[in-house]
Amino acid sequence: MAQGSGSTRRGKAGDKTRTKARGTGKGRADSANPALDRARRAFLRRQRRRRWLTWRYVVAAVAAVSLLAFGIYAVYFSSWTRAEGVVVLGTDLLSTEQVLEAAEVPTGGALARVDLDPIAKRVGSLAAVRSVDVSRKWPHDVRIEVVERKAVAVLDQGRREMALDADGTAFPAPPRALEGLPRVRVGAGADRNALSEGAAVVASLDREVAALVEYASIRTVDEIMLHLEDGRLVRWGSAGQSEEKAAVLLKLLAVEATTYDVSVPGAPTTR
Repeated sequence: MAQGSGSTRRGKAGDKTRTKARGTGKGRADSANPALDRARRAFLRRQRRRRWLTWRYVVAAVAAVSLLAFGIYAVYFSSWTRAEGVVVLGTDLLSTEQVLEAAEVPTGGALARVDLDPIAKRVGSLAAVRSVDVSRKWPHDVRIEVVERKAVAVLDQGRREMALDADGTAFPAPPRALEGLPRVRVGAGADRNALSEGAAVVASLDREVAALVEYASIRTVDEIMLHLEDGRLVRWGSAGQSEEKAAVLLKLLAVEATTYDVSVPGAPTTR
């Protein structure tokens, strides 16, 4: 009986030893499995990558918001982009002071908040200004670029003289800008259209004809006459076919007369 019991105990002990040995062998096989190790490492890398992607978006969003906030502060509230001066370009007939006085540019505040349209409207209301462009010149200035009207004649109003452009617009100009220009006198019945036609006639004259003209008189759109310096009179008619009329007049002046009619350039007459 005692021997049987001892055999039984040895058998149980042997079974435990074999079981332990089998378990140890399985652990060694698992740890020695390269495919399983690679899979675990790949899984860990994916986990880290997912976490980095999540944080990257968060960091990018925070950076974008911070940059936007800084930009708004820099442009609208800081002294770095404060409106401090005005640059005026393109003036000849006008002085810089005249443009600045008309522009009324507000300074001291943020340049981005300066309303440019009213400035352009005020400068554009000056009679000598044909067009104007107002823009910001970062970081501190407002830029005003003016295109002035070009005088083609002197509008003689008796005691007052004005410059006249090719569109028939009268505007004040310094005396130096009127030197050598033909003069235009307007009759009582002339309207704005007649003045525009007269300006177009004067602007179309070539140098040879313009040098002979003392002044042009305008009664209506179809009654424009050139008074030459030697007292002779040219009936020009309307502004139509002015180039042909000028060419005909140069030839016709060789004929001695007091009045030349080139209103119909194909059939000129003298008297």
